[in-house]
Amino acid sequence: MKKLLAGVLLVVGVLGGVVGAGVGTVAAGAVRPVLGVMVAGAVGGLAVGCGVPVWGARRLAGWPRWLPVAMSGVLAAGLGTAVLWPGERAVPGNADAIWELPTGSRLAYHLTPARGPARPEPVVRLHGGPGTPGEAADGLDEELSRAGYQVYTYDQLGSGDSPRPADLSGYTVQRQIDDLEAVRQRLGAERMVLIGASWGGTLAAEYLAAHPTHVARVVFTSPGTLWTPEYTDEQAGQLWDRLTPDQRRRIDGLGGSGLRVPVWSALLALDPAQAHALLPDDQADALFRQLLTVSGSAATCHPGAAGALPVKTPGFYANQLIAADLRHRPDPRPALRTVHVPALVLRGECDYKHWEITREYRDTLPGAQLLYVPGAGHAIAVDRPAEYRAAVLAFLTGAPLPGSPYTGAEDPARR
Repeated sequence: MKKLLAGVLLVVGVLGGVVGAGVGTVAAGAVRPVLGVMVAGAVGGLAVGCGVPVWGARRLAGWPRWLPVAMSGVLAAGLGTAVLWPGERAVPGNADAIWELPTGSRLAYHLTPARGPARPEPVVRLHGGPGTPGEAADGLDEELSRAGYQVYTYDQLGSGDSPRPADLSGYTVQRQIDDLEAVRQRLGAERMVLIGASWGGTLAAEYLAAHPTHVARVVFTSPGTLWTPEYTDEQAGQLWDRLTPDQRRRIDGLGGSGLRVPVWSALLALDPAQAHALLPDDQADALFRQLLTVSGSAATCHPGAAGALPVKTPGFYANQLIAADLRHRPDPRPALRTVHVPALVLRGECDYKHWEITREYRDTLPGAQLLYVPGAGHAIAVDRPAEYRAAVLAFLTGAPLPGSPYTGAEDPARR
């Protein structure tokens, strides 16, 4: 009986030590994430959480006096490796130029200048994610440049080559809308042409609802949900639904066997600032990049195929916090039903987003056209780059579309 009680106390001591060390580490890191301070927090947590129960186990079962010290040492070493070891770091690249906006955002951007006389409305491209710029070099910027468009691509707040803010409070949908409006004012354009992919399509719709008079034309490429609270993840469709068994195994192994990622994941849901202190941007972005590298091909018609690395370093905290904020947005659809701006919606045959998500754009925006692209997934520009460029260029220049807009109610892929 004493042995059994001693074993129970030992298990309690181990669990208490882990929790105590995690709390001590995070508390110390909140003051200043310096290695010595965090080690002190971990050791202090281990002493409180593990010391007393393990010592009691020694007294009950007659185990050696050195057992509590040994147990604390093993746990401290494991925690130090899992939590404090820096791991792989992702460093944003060098930006061509930076916009310093009145919103407080600093955004990296690239201009592809028009060849010949420039058209009055610049094209502004909105990347997906949130937080994943540069998913593919699709050649569209050069194509539009030859047609006389000034083409701007920018990395949204905390993504790609844009600096990571220390304050996480800017990771909201409203900040993204305000940043885009500040970009328009910086360009001195009365109206812009917006091309949004995936989450960028959602952002384009949100901006269009708020600033309809400042959009000349808009292209929604494999757009995300118009109003996220209307759908559960299952109803909307997720990239993970198309992962192969091998991709799932590789993703499961990304966190390693240490305690750092589980502790951080739990904190992220409770207190993002504490999670940010425990796993800073460079490390979180590196993990996110690995995940995208493994899973990226699921956005095409060929899941499991070898794919290139994302061109730019993704922003993990931008991704998680903006996606969470989408769940609390007011419904933009009533405003969009009154907006008469020419709109093109592009849908790939293998898109993992459910059909209803795409169709809602066509059915909500007056006069919107939906073009169905066979042999393409969510990343239409990866699977069908030539067809993608031709469709966007034709729509923006008023030429006939390469294919007939789809007017049916059923998903063509299920016919």
